[in-house]
Amino acid sequence: MTESVEHRRLIVAGTGAAGLTAAIYAARSNNDPLVLEGDEPGGQLTLTSEVENFPGFPEGLSGPDLINNMKEQAQRFGAELEHGIVADIDDSERPFRVELSNGDVYTCDAFIAASGASARTLGVPGEDELMGYGVSTCATCDGAFFRGEDMLVVGGGDAAMEEAHFLTKFADTVYIAHRREEFRAEDYWIDRVQQKVDEGEIEIMRNTELLEMHGSPEDGVDHVTLAQNDEGHPSEKLDDDGTESFDFDVGAVFIAIGHTPNTDYLEDTGVELDDTGYIQTHGGTGGDQTATDVDGIFGAGDVVDYHYQQAVTAAGMGCKAAIDADEYLESRAEAAAEAESEAAAEADD
Repeated sequence: MTESVEHRRLIVAGTGAAGLTAAIYAARSNNDPLVLEGDEPGGQLTLTSEVENFPGFPEGLSGPDLINNMKEQAQRFGAELEHGIVADIDDSERPFRVELSNGDVYTCDAFIAASGASARTLGVPGEDELMGYGVSTCATCDGAFFRGEDMLVVGGGDAAMEEAHFLTKFADTVYIAHRREEFRAEDYWIDRVQQKVDEGEIEIMRNTELLEMHGSPEDGVDHVTLAQNDEGHPSEKLDDDGTESFDFDVGAVFIAIGHTPNTDYLEDTGVELDDTGYIQTHGGTGGDQTATDVDGIFGAGDVVDYHYQQAVTAAGMGCKAAIDADEYLESRAEAAAEAESEAAAEADD
């Protein structure tokens, strides 16, 4: 494809709650944002059939509807949305050079990375079909929809322990399936879960893996197929005599095996990433909290926040990023105007 370069004042990568909130604020500040949808338009919210904890919607609404409302609001103020996946950013000079996976190239004065984090999934039969219909990657988002059901949490790290503990508020019984004998979670979470085990609210299924999910979008999850082997990793030993496969009745499945931040395009820049790829921002209590180590590049939402990972916290960070970017752009404009004025004065002399 022939390379074509178009300059934009601000580019926002991502159309989840963080990216679209940033787009709304940036457009209202006359920063003419170009918003790139990425390979998961709408982010994690599009996998949620109903959202009841986003302020302003007392009756709740679907995740896709919430995203579409945000898109319409951003476009109303002049944001331009385009399907595009950022492949590379060159921060060695100004303006930034932003190349998309299809070969298109833009330049921009400021960039907001709001490309989110993708929940890791299992890749087992039934998972894709039932995602959002009894299968979820967010207990805080969806747990309340399954009150009184038996629920299955898959995983063995901090996220799985925290999700299982949270779900005891709603479930009849929470089952944790972990493919090994030992958990990877911190002792703090193991101890909290053990308390729930002692109280009869959680049951742990060690050396157990989920093989398949059964149900329909209309009726949700009906049951799952599990495999158990005392030596662990039973899916790799299905033909062994020591492996038992069996059906298990649950009404909801929560996959808690971690997230992968979508930051590959930042690896060759000066933006600092942690060991797992999350963006390191300045933080603090004053302005510029979403700034990175590269002046003019800001981070917002789940691409930064690996702890809360809620739509409302992502939206709040998107607002901060837009304000930080606006202040950065204004300071650049003032510096350019001052330099031009000084140059004109020297010429007159």
